[in-house]
Amino acid sequence: MNSNTIIFALLLVVGIGFFINNIRKIIRNINLGTNINRSDNQSQRWANMAIIALGQSKMIKRPVAGILHIIVYLGFVIINIEVIEIIIDGLFGTHRVLSFMNGFYDFIIASFEILAVLVLISVFIFLARRNSIKLKRFIHSDLKGWPKSDANYILYFEVVLMSLFLLMNAADYHLQLSGYSHYNLAGSFPISHYLNPLFNGFSNSTVALIERAAWWLHITGILIFLNYLYYSKHLHILLAFPNTFYADLNAKGKIDNLEAVTNEVKLMLDPNANPFEAPENIAPSKFGASDVQDLNWVQLMNSYSCTECGRCTSVCPANQTGKKLSPRKIMMDTRDRLEEVGKNIDTNKGIFVADNKALLNDYITPEELWACTSCNACVEECPISISPLSIIMEMRRYLVMEQSAAPMSINAMMSNIENNGAPWQYNQQDRLNWKNE
Repeated sequence: MNSNTIIFALLLVVGIGFFINNIRKIIRNINLGTNINRSDNQSQRWANMAIIALGQSKMIKRPVAGILHIIVYLGFVIINIEVIEIIIDGLFGTHRVLSFMNGFYDFIIASFEILAVLVLISVFIFLARRNSIKLKRFIHSDLKGWPKSDANYILYFEVVLMSLFLLMNAADYHLQLSGYSHYNLAGSFPISHYLNPLFNGFSNSTVALIERAAWWLHITGILIFLNYLYYSKHLHILLAFPNTFYADLNAKGKIDNLEAVTNEVKLMLDPNANPFEAPENIAPSKFGASDVQDLNWVQLMNSYSCTECGRCTSVCPANQTGKKLSPRKIMMDTRDRLEEVGKNIDTNKGIFVADNKALLNDYITPEELWACTSCNACVEECPISISPLSIIMEMRRYLVMEQSAAPMSINAMMSNIENNGAPWQYNQQDRLNWKNE
């Protein structure tokens, strides 16, 4: 085993080990949420995952961005199949070990190169959309600072990785034509062969050095990218699949009731109920949610899955009329608070120590929550079935049931229902007057 093989094996172990450690943290943080059963209707869930996450059916509702995204997605995933060959070559000291597949190998290398160019074109268009054209949802106030930079960093990553791939192939092709060392004829290079003139005037040993440098930088870049996902919105590359699988299958207008409250109301309305009998369902210690631990694990997974694309905010009627609410910010704030709680647990050896902060007020204000019209536009628009509304409703529930902190208009409505049996302020004896009109 030579030194290159040892270095490659160590690089692989460190890169994958660090990634696994970060994934464990994400799973730990998601499991801080309350339990919810999403194991029903398995066939529909698998279908949703295949159509929405894999097929990206909701992305193409906006054709330009949708088609470009599919190109980048397919290109990145398919091109990285070559990582299998790189890993084998790196561990065993071989070169293009899969070239024994002859014609099929030529086909897949050619396909990779064409996809690489399409990815580069798409990425440059995405960079222009974000930084030159400046679409409204990409210059919104909730994308200042790191979120804006993160979106650009990942695009730069794509440019570098695709460029290194083509450069590596171009140098390899040049050495194949020169009959240099172990560079036997293997693969078809419809794009990189145009780069061959770049190496004219260089010695074969120099071109071999360039090829090896591109090879090492390419695999190192992939491992860096893999571990960057944890810190980036691009974690959705992995989480979009479970996110669509565990999405709520109920009709979008249906809002869940608290089971403990429902049972208590039924008990109050039951003339045969024993008022002294202990209730079967004990009420929860807290109604609604004021912090991330009060949300369910699917909602927390939603926050990690958010792509920050802004489609939800762009269709939000409250946001369009100038109110503070941004469904995208709701998800970003939830993730930021969850990460803060996770770091607290890491610092304190597995135990959360109260930090006198919460999702409500410290991250999300009541003004944002009450601006929501609960129209479900954000849920309908999300490409991977995230529900900002479910988090908003849980936090509203906390404000009303735990703090009696609803806006004056809502308190007046609830008082009218309690006193008059209707949302309007008039005498109960007048409720049926409409029948006589």
